[in-house]
Amino acid sequence: MPLDYPIATATLTNGLRVVVSEDHSVPSISISLWVDVGSRHEVAGRTGLAHLFEHLMFQGSELVEEGEHMALLMSQGGRANATTSFDRTAYVESVPTGALDLALWLEADRHGHLLPALTQANLDNQRDVVVEEKRQRYDTVPYGQALAHMCRLVFPPGHPYHHTTIGSMDDLAAATLEDVHDFFTAHYGPATSILTLVGDVTAQEGFDLAERYFGHLVDRTTARPQAKAALMPLPAPVGLDLMEDVPSERLYLCFRLPPVTDPQFLHCALALDALASLTVSRLNLRLVRHEETVTGLSASALGLVDGSVGLLVLDIAEGADLDDVERAVHEELRTFAESGPTEQELEASRADTERSWLEALANFDERAELLSRAAGLFGDAGQVNHYLDEVVGATAAQVTTAAARWLQPQAAATVRYRQEASA
Repeated sequence: MPLDYPIATATLTNGLRVVVSEDHSVPSISISLWVDVGSRHEVAGRTGLAHLFEHLMFQGSELVEEGEHMALLMSQGGRANATTSFDRTAYVESVPTGALDLALWLEADRHGHLLPALTQANLDNQRDVVVEEKRQRYDTVPYGQALAHMCRLVFPPGHPYHHTTIGSMDDLAAATLEDVHDFFTAHYGPATSILTLVGDVTAQEGFDLAERYFGHLVDRTTARPQAKAALMPLPAPVGLDLMEDVPSERLYLCFRLPPVTDPQFLHCALALDALASLTVSRLNLRLVRHEETVTGLSASALGLVDGSVGLLVLDIAEGADLDDVERAVHEELRTFAESGPTEQELEASRADTERSWLEALANFDERAELLSRAAGLFGDAGQVNHYLDEVVGATAAQVTTAAARWLQPQAAATVRYRQEASA
């Protein structure tokens, strides 16, 4: 039986798409402003700007002083956050019903009128913040560069996902105030944005408020880049061995996957669950519980516009041989590609996907994010209601076919973290 979350949509004359999911269970509203800009939209020599704007958007705008955005929301019992990914930047706020007008006014001011407050001083300050963030989260922590290494192995130079969202610090240092202003004008505007409201508001109220606060904004954004032709699986395995001071040896296997809108992406995600994400997953049963050569493992599928990523991560037990573990993983990948998931594995994958999806939709913030994502990536906010039908409808044969094409050892980009002491 399909889900039936209420979803209403409208598009303002300036291009802003508006999604409202009415839910009066609690007197609060979550706001998602999804902007179609991420590291995918950056050009060579100017990487890191999409993520930089996640910071700059909290530094004041034409009518809002630096620090006031968060302070005003918090004074009304609200909260806010933002994230940047390869394909988008998302701004999420949660406020009591009575603070909705304030939150939308604040959002409209910074999304439409940021540039008067975007000074050289603000740019320099937030550039320093990003440099420190990179140092703390990527450069000085164990395995911190793993994703960057995998992106370079999986995607060729010039591909939108060859670099990560944090970008190059040299590029950031070279960016001028004019570069940053131009980036904002090109990417931030009504036509590139989706405003989603979830909670204690009717559809008509939501549309009227969107028109009141955002309807005056003039769009000056440039055309969005066309989706790239989907990459095929890697034609041959590639790898990188790193000798570092890490808590344990670790193995990353990364695979190209089809774009998130391709049905085979879901089939790959279910295959990865059956292989590694669940207590009944075959790699967990073999390597963690039986052979005890791995202390922990995970699998994930990151769905993206220009080709997705599948990932297996395994922490090697003390005394175990990383190369032996890698061979065992390859054996299981080949077996899975030949025989596919058992009925128990497939049902467990479906059930886990359903549980996590329902949990996310029950949370206003996450529902707002998923509705914006559905509208942005699939062109249909209603995708959140029929996604589980696709999950339930996925067959063992489809999962097997996807795994045989995309999740083979010869198509893996492998990053091996080896401990310096064991060299």
